[in-house]
Amino acid sequence: MDKTDLVEKPPLPISSPELEREVDGQLGDQLGNELLTTKECENCHQPLIGPFCGQCGQEASSSLKYFWVVILHLLDDIFSFDSRASRTLWPLLVRPAFLTNEYFSGRRVHYVPPLRLYLFISIVFFISLKFFVSTDNNVININDKQSMVTQVKKHIEKLKTEENVIKQQSPERIEDIANLNADIIKFTSYLTDLNSDYSLGNNKKIIKVTRQLIDLEFEQIEENLPEDKKARFDTLVTTLKKARNGDSDIEGEQKITIDNGAESNISLDFLSDEKNKALNTFVEKLVEKGEKAFNSDTGPLIEQVISKLPQLMFILLPLFAVLLKVMFIFSKRLYMEHLTVALHSHSFIFISILLVQILDLLQKHLAVSSSGLAEFLDIVRSGLLLWIPIYLFLMQKKVYKQGYFLTLVKFSVIGTFYSILILITGLIAVVWGLMGT
Repeated sequence: MDKTDLVEKPPLPISSPELEREVDGQLGDQLGNELLTTKECENCHQPLIGPFCGQCGQEASSSLKYFWVVILHLLDDIFSFDSRASRTLWPLLVRPAFLTNEYFSGRRVHYVPPLRLYLFISIVFFISLKFFVSTDNNVININDKQSMVTQVKKHIEKLKTEENVIKQQSPERIEDIANLNADIIKFTSYLTDLNSDYSLGNNKKIIKVTRQLIDLEFEQIEENLPEDKKARFDTLVTTLKKARNGDSDIEGEQKITIDNGAESNISLDFLSDEKNKALNTFVEKLVEKGEKAFNSDTGPLIEQVISKLPQLMFILLPLFAVLLKVMFIFSKRLYMEHLTVALHSHSFIFISILLVQILDLLQKHLAVSSSGLAEFLDIVRSGLLLWIPIYLFLMQKKVYKQGYFLTLVKFSVIGTFYSILILITGLIAVVWGLMGT
């Protein structure tokens, strides 16, 4: 006999009607509670089991949420890089074509998707670009009016300081004090002219003449003007007086005009007379806004242009992919693959330019306190600028796997055509920006 047979086994449960009724009651209560808590599909009212309805397929959770919840989900989709960011940004900067080839090979889960990467970097880039434009050390002003205003203000403060010193130390120098006071009044009037509203009255002409006068004023502070410039200075002084008195006849004034025939109007044969008239009215307003922007403060125009660039660049991306498709037509790459190259290329360009701007800002701040570090940052900045075309060339070489010479030829052609597209895009942005000013 086996020893295990001698071990006492626990008695089997005894089935009884009372025990069965008790178990049935517990199961019934549990099933009833589950049925009470079971949700119904809002579309077909069938019981829901899982996140989707088994009858109609509608999602169980409602799409109607608080607005801030929707925004948070959207931001999370765009910015949630988690650990993939570190595996994406560094190769993007230093390893040409690595991310693109990894994506083509199917190894995608460890990296940020190309479109999400481009959206994130472009948003950061254009927001930062607005910051750099508005920074005092990085003012972008086509006509340099802002720097001239700053220069005049500093000169006025310098004259006032000299006047106060003479008054305190040598009050008998009445003539010097009078000359300084006259200069203060003159430059203050220049400052008032520069800050006047360009669109009102004779201000357009006053601002133009004042700018030329100020240039000559600062030039003669450094050294005596030659005879021709002295004559020019006297003419400008007379012209400015006439302009301030409301005289509209100003010698040497330059205007932006559009001349197309005797009537100086634009006429397109395929448009009706009414549409040609509307076109001329639009162009006249655009030219007027352009004159105002380019002869006064271009800051608002630059901000408008920057605000339009993200949309225009997003349109330019598929055009760049078409250009790649045409140039590498025998590479047997799909259009979406060329678009991936375009997304990675532009992401690299944006983040590189952003780093250049940051290095430039740091270099300017450290120029006085730490000249050695400032020089090092300047070298790094120059190297990064040089790296951009080298990177793009190597990227095309490694993605399309062609020889160096053929890649260089195609790279040059692509660069030429794309530069033209960039110029057209910039022109559209300026016109669009003028329409918004």
